Amino acid sequence: MKVIVVGPRGKMGKLITQVAAEREDMELVAGVAPKGRDYIGSDLGMVAMIGKEIGVPVVDELESVIDSCDVIIDFSTKENAMEVLDLAIAHKKALVCGTTGFSEEEMQRFQDAASQIPMLYAANTSKLVNIMNKLLEMVTTIAGNDLDIEILEMHDQWKKDAPSGTSKEMGEIMAHALGKELNDIAVYGREGASPRVSGTIGYHSLRAGNIPSSHTVFFGGMGERLEITHHSYNWECFARGACDCAAYLADKEPGFYTIKDVLNL
Repeated sequence: MKVIVVGPRGKMGKLITQVAAEREDMELVAGVAPKGRDYIGSDLGMVAMIGKEIGVPVVDELESVIDSCDVIIDFSTKENAMEVLDLAIAHKKALVCGTTGFSEEEMQRFQDAASQIPMLYAANTSKLVNIMNKLLEMVTTIAGNDLDIEILEMHDQWKKDAPSGTSKEMGEIMAHALGKELNDIAVYGREGASPRVSGTIGYHSLRAGNIPSSHTVFFGGMGERLEITHHSYNWECFARGACDCAAYLADKEPGFYTIKDVLNL
């Protein structure tokens, strides 16, 4: 499988490039960086700090290299993601997108693209986070109506969106297990007189230092509580998951796929 990585110098793009370079089932054919970067034209191996040249260029125009790939992996920015999506559709290329912070209308564009290309969107590509999602669904289905649900998520100081895309996905999974929509029951932070309303899901976002990613869901009952937590030590787990997602699309027909399909959850 021939792969293009968008944003190969970013915190995720760099790790994805490093992981893809190690895999026997993947061949890197280009990295696509934002215009104006001083490393445009350099070797991808050096830009992504693989430690050696790999004979693959870094360019600033996706359209100039897109026909050489089978799949695009994009974990760049929400502003750039729409352009990447349009080009993937135009050139009929599979796309893995892990960028977060999209509006409902923007997310619908990814859904619509699935009629033309293999489209895999994943707010979080960690294997253990997605196993955690399965556990959250199970707990909520069994006892959710008797419990208060609160989500605490922590990320680094550079995280732009809040709550995180991962915590939104967690909330949606639990809301649907309750037969509701997250938009109708989510409460974001509290201040002053704000008694808890039964049946809601509370959100709390922390941003500090270089915390990679941490999500805890609290299920509060009377006289007891259950906590389910995932901590990432670094972003390697997400990079490996992203490459697994790309490999999954190798022989797929157009359609909308998720990491649940990759992990058979």
